[in-house]
Amino acid sequence: MEDRFIRCNQVEELTGQSRSTIYRKIANDEFPKPIKTSARASRWRLSEINAWMESLPRL
Repeated sequence: MEDRFIRCNQVEELTGQSRSTIYRKIANDEFPKPIKTSARASRWRLSEINAWMESLPRL
């Protein structure tokens, strides 16, 4: 699968996490950090989000 950068709203949609939860987990080193792609934009690597979701325990 080809890796690509995704926006926060796409991360929210993929993970089911709210924006505030995502940033709280980032602050607690529990979620992948975004990459600054410009002065005003941050993006996440889709592969890192997928890896994070795969690492979650199954219920």
